[in-house]
Amino acid sequence: MEQESAIDSGVRPSPDPARTAIAVLTMCFGLSVLGRGLGESFTVFLLPISQTFGWDRAEVISIYSLAALAGGLASPFIGRLFDRSGPRVVFALGLMLLGGAFLVASQAQYLWQFQLSLGLCVGFGIAFIGNVPNSILLGRWFGPRLPTAMAVVYSATGAGVLLLLPLSQVLIERFGWRGAYQTFGGAVLFLLIPLILLPWRVLAAGSPSLAKTATSDIIDEGWTLLRAMRHHAFWALFSTFFFTAVGMFAVSAQVVAYLVDAGFRPILAATAWGFSGVVLVVGMLSVTWLDGLIGRRRSVLFSYAVSIIGMVMLWLLKSYPNIWLLTGFVICFGSMIGSRGPLITATAMKIFRGERVGTIYGTIVIGSGLGSAFGSWSGGLIHDITGNYDALMLFALISVIIGMIPFLVVPALRE
Repeated sequence: MEQESAIDSGVRPSPDPARTAIAVLTMCFGLSVLGRGLGESFTVFLLPISQTFGWDRAEVISIYSLAALAGGLASPFIGRLFDRSGPRVVFALGLMLLGGAFLVASQAQYLWQFQLSLGLCVGFGIAFIGNVPNSILLGRWFGPRLPTAMAVVYSATGAGVLLLLPLSQVLIERFGWRGAYQTFGGAVLFLLIPLILLPWRVLAAGSPSLAKTATSDIIDEGWTLLRAMRHHAFWALFSTFFFTAVGMFAVSAQVVAYLVDAGFRPILAATAWGFSGVVLVVGMLSVTWLDGLIGRRRSVLFSYAVSIIGMVMLWLLKSYPNIWLLTGFVICFGSMIGSRGPLITATAMKIFRGERVGTIYGTIVIGSGLGSAFGSWSGGLIHDITGNYDALMLFALISVIIGMIPFLVVPALRE
């Protein structure tokens, strides 16, 4: 009756909060698919670019490393910009950076041009449509269900890999790597139009019921960035992000090249690694489900164990290249990529809740950016020095184990 009377009086009825929450989640998922998929597509472009210019593996991977570094360093600024200017400005800047970067890269001739476009600009662009703004926006709509919502968004990494890696290979084979980058750049810039036209006042407002809860409950504990940095949980989460990213990206940046060197056809290597997107969704949601069943610490440790098994399978593939080991690697390693992210995000949001949580969480995420950059660059350098992948795999394995340690010894993360 209230809705009918509102219509009769000419007043537009309020949107259904549940439907709006799903719409926000869908939008965040789509942006993450785009950002992470385009970022990880560089693993397919690595060999064609190397062959075009004759650059060493470490030189080419420096582009990927810069993207990871830029994304991590931008996180605190993005959190602060989100708090001040809102999601429309943040997401629009992200698409502009991504689209422009790919168009510039399609004409690049020198390494520094790739480092500037595909490195710095793509890194910033991914961060502007990535997990920091998404987590803040989704927190306004999902509250205590944020881990589940973030699990869906984190799984976008896998969906992006599944869709855009094989697509990248197809575009490269048909138009060349420059034509592929032109296609990506134009498509991203076109998406700016519908993004800007979305009803951002409604999307950014958050759930009315959560707003009432936030008003009635004292949830702001007065955290500032400096105060958070004096807490052991801040550096525990930072180091977990850093060392885990070192190990995972030392491997993932070269997966397609590794599989090609092991004897698999390029399209099969790209498709197999892209298929990790399917299992990532299952792995992400499974770890989040385990969080409610056996607790956060055990769920996180389980995800690390599965990742390590996948790394061992990948190492064995160089000596025993077969579809069974390849499938096992994709399932184990691929399903756990980023699976810890939603739980770490929810942990940070819980410990450092308050008005400054965006800035604090964004600063913690610097650890992931630094680790991704250092891991991918170090992996390329180790490969160039040794000429094989054995030392690289050992380096990655040790890094992942170190990343797991805070959940074993830090009190705030064991609760």
